[in-house]
Amino acid sequence: MIKFGTAGIPLSAKTGTTEAGIVRLKELGLEAMEVEFVRGVQMKEDKAGQVRAVAERENIALTCHAPYYINLNSPEQEKVIASRSRLIQTARVAKLLGATSIVFHAAFYSGESKSEVLKKVINELVKVREELAKEGNHVILRPETTGKPSQFGNLAEIIIISQEVPGVLPCIDFSHLHARENGAVNSYEEFCAILEQTAEGLAGRWTENAHFHISGIEYGQKGEKKHLVLKEADLKYEDLIKALINSGIKGTVICESPNLEEDAILLQKTYIDFLGSS
Repeated sequence: MIKFGTAGIPLSAKTGTTEAGIVRLKELGLEAMEVEFVRGVQMKEDKAGQVRAVAERENIALTCHAPYYINLNSPEQEKVIASRSRLIQTARVAKLLGATSIVFHAAFYSGESKSEVLKKVINELVKVREELAKEGNHVILRPETTGKPSQFGNLAEIIIISQEVPGVLPCIDFSHLHARENGAVNSYEEFCAILEQTAEGLAGRWTENAHFHISGIEYGQKGEKKHLVLKEADLKYEDLIKALINSGIKGTVICESPNLEEDAILLQKTYIDFLGSS
């Protein structure tokens, strides 16, 4: 089965706290939340413990999104070191939260060859993984497929990283792939091909524990512009849900649409309806 949830606190939560967001997700019948640390990891240890207790009580699965300020291919070494530190910091808080994984954008090409950037990203993630291993932290690192051709993170690159570095699995953002290819990757056959390619590369450790981002998206020649509500965008989300069902994959879908829980519920309802008719 696949769990559906939101990227951050639902808009209809009673307050803007993570705990209130978790409670609201339970009320809505959703099952997951990605705790957003995109502007920095500010959550303290005691707060993380409180959030974890609420999530366990409400049976809401947690993941995290690391800060946006990560570039493991920066020409400035201090920024690479800071990027590794942000990943480690996010993973530490994720462990306290009981979160299973952290999502992040790995790098920019910055004019270098794709093969060289891939080597650098793998090397830096090995260092992160080694540091976390010393701490007994087994939170999964999930590099995300990105929405612009200038950003490192096409599907093949993310699969290779996941093959080369222990404790790494993909976050496949279908909206980003759709935008990255300027409107392609938007049919049942293409969605199935992505899922098959990833399954062939990573087998059961991914098919039993997949993680996806889905939203509407605006794009142009340079890729992603902004996220949109699903019904205001051209992403064929019904075909995507059919592909997920027919693949037999288990995991989590996180909705990043501007209306968050509304589109998360729409995706979940589409999933349930298709399951019931199959």
